[in-house]
Amino acid sequence: SIALGVTNIAFKELRFSTNARDTNDAFFAADTGAEYALFEDIKNSSYQVFPGVRTKYSPSPINNLGGTNVSCAKAIIIKDDTIPPMKTTIISKGHNKTIGGNCDSSSDIGERQIEVNY
Repeated sequence: SIALGVTNIAFKELRFSTNARDTNDAFFAADTGAEYALFEDIKNSSYQVFPGVRTKYSPSPINNLGGTNVSCAKAIIIKDDTIPPMKTTIISKGHNKTIGGNCDSSSDIGERQIEVNY
């Protein structure tokens, strides 16, 4: 019974450390996605703002992030000019792994979100 107790504790510690790594990978992917969206917003003049309109733009997802090249990030740029002054919001979601080349939510992956307003 002592061996089972020690094994149980070791298993929980291993699972906790894996979850911490997955959380870090998802957070840093979200941070990369936010930086990329900021760059795209500054660089890309095709993201037009129409007076009195709220417009969404989605830069392409970023794959192959993280130490194991399986993390990904997906961002949305929202230009809101319904109430002056114009407000830009970037929502970036980072995932600790890509499933089938898709950067979408799933029940078995970690996800972190960063929101930038300016």
